[in-house]
Amino acid sequence: MLKPGQMIGILGGGQLARMMALAAAPLGLKCHIYAPEGDNPAFDVAAAKTIAPYEDHAALERFARAVDVVTYEFENVPAKTAEILSSLVDVLPQPRALETTQDRLIEKRFIRDLGLAVPEFVAVDSSDSLSKAVAQLGRPSVLKTRRFGYDGKGQVIIKPETNLDEAWAGIGESPAILEQFIPFEREVSVIAARNVSGEVVTYDVCENRHAHHILAETTLPARISAMTEQAAKDAASRIGAALNYVGVFAVEFFVGGSGSEERLLVNEIAPRVHNSGHWTIDGAETSQFEQHIRAISGWPLGSVKRIGRIEMRNLIGAESDRWHDLVAEPGLHVHLYGKAESRAGRKMGHVTRVTI
Repeated sequence: MLKPGQMIGILGGGQLARMMALAAAPLGLKCHIYAPEGDNPAFDVAAAKTIAPYEDHAALERFARAVDVVTYEFENVPAKTAEILSSLVDVLPQPRALETTQDRLIEKRFIRDLGLAVPEFVAVDSSDSLSKAVAQLGRPSVLKTRRFGYDGKGQVIIKPETNLDEAWAGIGESPAILEQFIPFEREVSVIAARNVSGEVVTYDVCENRHAHHILAETTLPARISAMTEQAAKDAASRIGAALNYVGVFAVEFFVGGSGSEERLLVNEIAPRVHNSGHWTIDGAETSQFEQHIRAISGWPLGSVKRIGRIEMRNLIGAESDRWHDLVAEPGLHVHLYGKAESRAGRKMGHVTRVTI
């Protein structure tokens, strides 16, 4: 168990690491950020920083000696990095969670083997196997790279008119999966936390709206039945236990049908604090970021009670330039990430409104 004054190492220097460091400070814990060169807004609020590649063995060893536990803000930490660090210091969540969720094929099989519903999928490793997969699943379907995909990157929708050779080239001829296309009613997610003793808490299910493959808005309560809400929370608990997970994670779902015909399909697992959980900073008794710090520090988990009705909206690209108008709006909680440059499609901040 960490004590106030001890140091948490965080791999990655983006907004998630920044918000973790901000959550750790009131608890008397310090954060040391490890990230390559670049625009790393977490550096501004951390007690220490290391600027080095994730493949720099010597820098990783120095980093491990300077911290008491290591966590990460993104799931694409190189496997070798996690291996080096875990031989020197506790890495939480454990590398197994990374190994399972970094590869969409492994992740889908893991979820299916737990008895949870997922869209049908087929492994694709060549243009020829893509043709066979499309013949099996039909069109439309979704081609996704097995690794390094987020916010719609590494994905191609296979429509009736899509040329399969062009689609295969479009994802860089990388190992992939073809997924059944799901005509869903809505997308929802569950933010969950699990600590070293196996205690699990789940926040209320949130409903998500995407624009151009990027999360645009999250609202609570989600427009789903109480039975579906409980099923989503139960699924998250099962996933966390099966991974022996320590920390905060998100499970994203497709919801099909309505009323008594409502059903859930697991879309993916995010082994980290998640964009759809940003509402918890202002709308829950314990934020997802504080919850993550508590979990990896061996502390009791906090209350996940929701304070009211929630509307959280991401500020994408130039939307953050309206900061003056936003901070002047009564009842609006504004969070800017301190990034030096706004670019199209870049998450620059978010705003949350809580209605009691």
